[in-house]
Amino acid sequence: MKITAQEEYGLRILVRIARSENARGITIPEISQAEGLSDHNVAKLCRILRIAGFIKSSRGKNGGYLLSYPAEEINLGAALDVLGGRLYSPEFCLTHSGNLSVCANAGECNIQSLWQLLQDSLDSLLKNLTLYDLAFATNRLSSLSQNQFATLK
Repeated sequence: MKITAQEEYGLRILVRIARSENARGITIPEISQAEGLSDHNVAKLCRILRIAGFIKSSRGKNGGYLLSYPAEEINLGAALDVLGGRLYSPEFCLTHSGNLSVCANAGECNIQSLWQLLQDSLDSLLKNLTLYDLAFATNRLSSLSQNQFATLK
């Protein structure tokens, strides 16, 4: 599995905005410079995040981007869904790219069960994580990464 650049950069932008101490917000050029991304890419991701309601913008010379809600209220799972979509959805099997109109294994597919298990595990983890955890509470993330899947052994 691969985390897309859009998901990675989108989360980095949210963290950068959350950590901004400027009451007017942070501008696209400031984010671009701090993250080493192009203005175009940052603008595109800010637009996605703004339309989804995670951030808001103020126009003008002193404008910038701010969080729409406190970082504690921004769920990472919801942000990742907006930035890249889900790892797995049952609808994927209906829109597969094979030569048949329906997947040949649709009736009995263990691979589908694996993808669903992975998606459920990811959902379980992400539903309890907020932007605050990512931006400010690194100890919480470290303890989760060490303990989250200990029960699978």
